[in-house]
Amino acid sequence: MVRGKTEMRRIENATSRQVTFSKRRNGLLKKAFELSVLCDAQVGLIIFSPRDKLYEFSTSSMQEIIERYQRHTKDIQCENPDMEQNNMHNLKHNTSSLMKKIELLEKSKRKLLGESLESCSLEELQQMEHQLERSINIIRARKMEVFREQIVRLKENVKELSSENVMLLEKCGGLEMQQTSGGEDVSIVISSEKSYVETELFIGLPESCKTKRP
Repeated sequence: MVRGKTEMRRIENATSRQVTFSKRRNGLLKKAFELSVLCDAQVGLIIFSPRDKLYEFSTSSMQEIIERYQRHTKDIQCENPDMEQNNMHNLKHNTSSLMKKIELLEKSKRKLLGESLESCSLEELQQMEHQLERSINIIRARKMEVFREQIVRLKENVKELSSENVMLLEKCGGLEMQQTSGGEDVSIVISSEKSYVETELFIGLPESCKTKRP
């Protein structure tokens, strides 16, 4: 199965970005190890994750490889003094180009905020209008997605609270039944005591008859 071409840009989703980093990091470390074994090369690989976690691989001591690299670059600079000047020239050129891009982005940002529109043509204004409409549609779609997620969470909370309420009602019902059954036992005991007193018999003459006889 032919794999599609991956677009080389930053992955916006944090979970997908972390998964891709883990997979490609392991693949890169594996390739470095294979290169060192198959070609008897001295390899040093250093990787810092977005969370500033260090991953490294080296065929020998990493410090020795770094020192060897520094000696090598220093020797090259001594042999080719013009190389450093060329590098400085390239850095200055890149810096100037980046400054121009930043300036253009700042101008575009001000125009999107409704500032400095006097120099804009009708076509530019229409393009900005379409761009803002697309941005608003994206924002509204994201807002509706957040609303739906909140509604789902609230429904889950309602279900949990309903279950807890049912459990509490069952417990309260059991306590009331126990109290009711306890009250019935007491009334039965009391009524039995009363019946015992009322049905008590006396054998012999009444007291009134004893007093009348001489």
